[in-house]
Amino acid sequence: MKQRVELRDRVAVVTGASRGIGKAIALALAAAGADVVCTARSTEASPAKLPGTIDETAREIEALGRRALAIPLNITRDEEVEAMARRALAEFGRVDILVNNAGISAPGSFLDVPVTRWDLVMNVNLRGTYLCTRAFLPAMVERGSGSIINISSLAAYTEGMWGVAYGVAKAAVERLTTGLAAEVARHGVAVNCLRIDLLIASEGFVYLNPGVDTSGWEKAETAAEAVLWLASREPGYTGNILALSAFLRDRKRAEPA
Repeated sequence: MKQRVELRDRVAVVTGASRGIGKAIALALAAAGADVVCTARSTEASPAKLPGTIDETAREIEALGRRALAIPLNITRDEEVEAMARRALAEFGRVDILVNNAGISAPGSFLDVPVTRWDLVMNVNLRGTYLCTRAFLPAMVERGSGSIINISSLAAYTEGMWGVAYGVAKAAVERLTTGLAAEVARHGVAVNCLRIDLLIASEGFVYLNPGVDTSGWEKAETAAEAVLWLASREPGYTGNILALSAFLRDRKRAEPA
């Protein structure tokens, strides 16, 4: 049984919201009552190879009766992140929830991954999370409330098909989460991390790994449920690395027999 989460009239920003887990999170936040700012590089004016754009996500949010704002964003560029934050705050007056979801991997052995690809993985996964957090945190601190949710991965603590660079970046995101949480707790801002330690058949993974059987994998909506749970916690719940598997296990235990 899914527990109903109420986020009526909150404002959320979701990075990487054009498809996959990010889109599922954006739609789940809207279904819970939040207005959502959707950011990613993929737009109808500048589509990617993969399906999905932030414009499509925004229209689906509006169909749920919530306000949506689609802002094209290269998360590695400081000036674009700052401009996105200014526009979001000007449009909605505040941002209550920031979900740092945008990510990119670098499959292949350590020596086969060029320096430029390593740097891109670090810039998108780690520096992008830092830039977006830095852009919205001052307003949250001034208001005395806010929830920052970073998305991590199984790759943060185990080897796999994602490549070393991705694992290093995600491990750093988890350390950023705990360190920042301790620093800003006194301001009423919660910083938590969802570690997706179960395989999810996102469009990006399927594109990079054609032919892999994903029939038994979790859906992106499962991760979105966990993000909703984190977003609805009291400010005292902070500095946590919540594994998706643990979230599902606890939810099952809470179901009536």
